[in-house]
Amino acid sequence: MPLTTITLSTVKQFPRKNPAFTEGGLRSYIFNEQSNGLAESGAIIRIGRKILIDEAKFFAWIESGQKPRPKTTPSQIRCAGGAR
Repeated sequence: MPLTTITLSTVKQFPRKNPAFTEGGLRSYIFNEQSNGLAESGAIIRIGRKILIDEAKFFAWIESGQKPRPKTTPSQIRCAGGAR
């Protein structure tokens, strides 16, 4: 059985290899991974506190158009200072 090569990068290494992505942007994707479909893609690997990105799966997730965010209706929007 042939071995496949998996390219893994940390959150800091990934933008150095792929300058179209910022570290902050990646952290935002990872923070919201349950709602944006990134968790389902399998691109994020956690080993203890270390977060690794499987590059092939991450780019497949990007190409798939990600998962659409649920639409917010006006009744779901709240003012920070309360109702006026």
